[in-house]
Amino acid sequence: MRLEAITWERLTDALAERLVAMPAKDGSPWLRVAVDGAPAASPGELAARLAEELRLRGRAVHKAGTFGFLRPASLRLEYGREDPDAYHDEWFDRPALWREIFQPLEPGGTGRVLPDLWDPVTDRATRSAYVELPPGGVLLLHGPLLLGHWFPFDLSVHLKLSPAALARRTPEDERWTLPAFARYEAETRPEEAADVVVRADDPRRPAWSGPE
Repeated sequence: MRLEAITWERLTDALAERLVAMPAKDGSPWLRVAVDGAPAASPGELAARLAEELRLRGRAVHKAGTFGFLRPASLRLEYGREDPDAYHDEWFDRPALWREIFQPLEPGGTGRVLPDLWDPVTDRATRSAYVELPPGGVLLLHGPLLLGHWFPFDLSVHLKLSPAALARRTPEDERWTLPAFARYEAETRPEEAADVVVRADDPRRPAWSGPE
């Protein structure tokens, strides 16, 4: 895949323009966007930039992170606190994401989505209030391991890190997750699954796969 150098500002502008012009794939009045990437790639930062650009264009945005949809500790840590396969398979509550994020944004849905579900610090439900995303609004879901689960994304962006960059930028106490991302690369092949790929090895000099 050929990647072209770009700035974060130009990238978010191009993505926002693309989203403003595109309809949902299934006729939903809402667009659903993935910003997929390991924590070291900072997908939440790109999601925040994109949210700002979309709001400047008059679009309502709901930004949600997958770390707000962790499973309870008794489930995700069943095989220990540093099990990479459990991180890949068990940490994130994908049924809850379907129920609380995607089903309300299906054609004929209510548009009422839950910002988050579980607090990993207290290991209790957050009890956050539902947020109503009006028709024409955009969901930005950011976090790791988002692709390959049949989530109905209208646009998916994958922040790509080389193995060396991922290891270098992952904090020491989180490096046990590296085999999970190696497995994700091998099994899901996010670079092929995503609509847009952004190489972020050097956070000052991103490169992307270009417009469709």
